[in-house]
Amino acid sequence: MKVGILGVGQISSKLLDEIAHAIMEILPDCSSEIVEDVLAVPEQAFDRKRRQYNSTAILNDVRSFAAGQTRWHRIIGLVDVDIYTSGLNYVFGEAYVSGPAGLVSLWRLKPQFYGETLETKVLLERTIKEAMHELGHTLGLQHCARSYCVMHFSNSIFDTDKKQSLFCDQCYLTASIAIDQLGQIP
Repeated sequence: MKVGILGVGQISSKLLDEIAHAIMEILPDCSSEIVEDVLAVPEQAFDRKRRQYNSTAILNDVRSFAAGQTRWHRIIGLVDVDIYTSGLNYVFGEAYVSGPAGLVSLWRLKPQFYGETLETKVLLERTIKEAMHELGHTLGLQHCARSYCVMHFSNSIFDTDKKQSLFCDQCYLTASIAIDQLGQIP
């Protein structure tokens, strides 16, 4: 499986590269690289009353990008704005289950959002977990009841910090089958 890591808005190329590298370490049979294109954060996604961005509106742009290319099986977009989806106050990310695209927001993954000092290592670990979580959704995985599994739903940053960046055995098996069924990209 080939995964493209796409910046949506201004995202550090170092962070994009570290996420791409981490995905290859976690899923050794996969390749992952930075997408050279950068998408703009869609203005229409901003909700003035909430002062947040609708994640689905941004994800739709990432999905449209994914549909228009043949280089990667999956695209994971990274954005640095506060996002929400219908029925939830905020989300760390969103993805199309068994679809071509996922989205991760850095906004609430940053330690300074919680009044802590900026620790790049903490931000990186959290971003890797959420990127793997959304990638799992694109492979057909649902939320997992095992609190250590990367597919466990993060209701708060504490849940994200608690879980691992790896799939549990059952989720890994499901992901592996989905990856095997993707086929080759020339």
